[in-house]
Amino acid sequence: MSVHDELTTVQRCLDDLTRSVGRLEQQLGNGGLDMRRVRADADHLRESVALLREAASTPASPRRPDLVTIPDTPYDGSLWIDSDDEGLGARDRHAP
Repeated sequence: MSVHDELTTVQRCLDDLTRSVGRLEQQLGNGGLDMRRVRADADHLRESVALLREAASTPASPRRPDLVTIPDTPYDGSLWIDSDDEGLGARDRHAP
């Protein structure tokens, strides 16, 4: 299935959920905290699917990574004064 078909299926399920929540509100009343939470969650799902549908409708242009220029000049030797040689430890000590 394509993304559009999947989003359409999700939208149909959300419509069914909204109808079911409406029927529950009629039976249980909409004043309770639990019912308001269920209604809010259903509304958030609807908003999220709308955002997904919007994102899927705009084609994503391939983004090139930012290029970093590495100079040809040697690095400053003072960068490694206090460094350890990998696997050998500090310069003034012997390897284990």
